[in-house]
Amino acid sequence: MSTVKPAAELETDPRVKAVFDDIRTTRKSDFINNMWLYLAFDPALLESTWREVKAVMATPSALDPLVKEMLYIAVSVTNGCSYCVHSHTAAAKAKGMSPEQHAELLSIISLASKTNQLATGLQVPVDPVFDADCG
Repeated sequence: MSTVKPAAELETDPRVKAVFDDIRTTRKSDFINNMWLYLAFDPALLESTWREVKAVMATPSALDPLVKEMLYIAVSVTNGCSYCVHSHTAAAKAKGMSPEQHAELLSIISLASKTNQLATGLQVPVDPVFDADCG
């Protein structure tokens, strides 16, 4: 259950409408997903969050869009965000992620979780060669 209830006529607020229109234009789709619908309870939060998401996820950069989605999936799994796992898995599939890539991604996520926990539990000291200050 949500902690807020989206308004029935969200787009009557010009700030919300402007963000939703930009989402539609950027994504080339009329679909506004629940994340944005629920964030619209606070137009300032909606605007700032969309601005960040658009800058990182929708702006061409050194990382391929599929890689960005796969990284988002990995962080979402680690943070336990079911909504983000679902939405970014769908986005990654739309950007061409194959079932084999998805399986490999999940293998990497589970391996990293395991070895992270082992390193944390053992309190393994960082090798000096891995420290940027030593290179």
